[in-house]
Amino acid sequence: MSSGPTPRRINLGGVAVDLAQHHVALDLIGDRLRADSIEPALLVASANLQHLGVFRPGGPEGGFFERSDHSWLVLLDGAPLVRRADRLTGGSWPLLAGSDLLADVLATAADMGAPVGFLGGDAALGPRLRAACAERWTALTIVGHWAPSRAQLDDASQSQALAATIRAAGPALLVVGLGKPRQEHWLEHFADTTGIRVGLAFGASAEFIVGEQARAPEWVRRARAEWLWRLTRDPKRLARRYLVEGPGEWWRLQRDSSTEPPRSPNTPKADTPNAGGPKADGP
Repeated sequence: MSSGPTPRRINLGGVAVDLAQHHVALDLIGDRLRADSIEPALLVASANLQHLGVFRPGGPEGGFFERSDHSWLVLLDGAPLVRRADRLTGGSWPLLAGSDLLADVLATAADMGAPVGFLGGDAALGPRLRAACAERWTALTIVGHWAPSRAQLDDASQSQALAATIRAAGPALLVVGLGKPRQEHWLEHFADTTGIRVGLAFGASAEFIVGEQARAPEWVRRARAEWLWRLTRDPKRLARRYLVEGPGEWWRLQRDSSTEPPRSPNTPKADTPNAGGPKADGP
């Protein structure tokens, strides 16, 4: 692990979130990728209001990270969470969207010769990823792209076989885009089988690499209005998330946050994985 600054874990809306500057998050990922010893994988997730709705106490996956057997780094990926973290701590924390951070992680992997795999999306994404990555990072090695069906992911034996296939390909870094909470569940249950050193639960971030999706203009992001920009571009898919579910999660974020991390729940961990349960949309 890095000998430099470490993330600060706090409670946002009842969910554990790690506050880190960009370089600290990147150093932690890079350190695990270059580690010589065999260690459990570092798993990385992004937290926005949708994330809080899924993983908060009383939500469908309440207590998931507190019960986890792995080391999870849960980064700020939503302007409301950044504002709440700033007010709670008196600090200034960056928004670390997976769609932005992934490019820097891939550059790090290329520099250290760490092979990369991608899990999620449709089969047509694979060739486009290889082409886009080869153009931007000539030293990057992509050892595979896997596009399993939902039925495969929801079947523990098929997911186990998929994880073994990934292990045989040998990625050190696996970028997983299966939607919340399936991507977090899949990594929790199968990261060890894959043999990876770092797993990124980064939603549709790979689609940004190939240009299928784009971030909002810089001035929109500075105004912290990217949610509104995205809503106008895809209202059918995002209206419920932002206009119906979002206000309740925003209120819980204001009410149920503190500088102390959430306590581990008493609920026992399930023995049999369902590789993710119901899938939610989006990154």
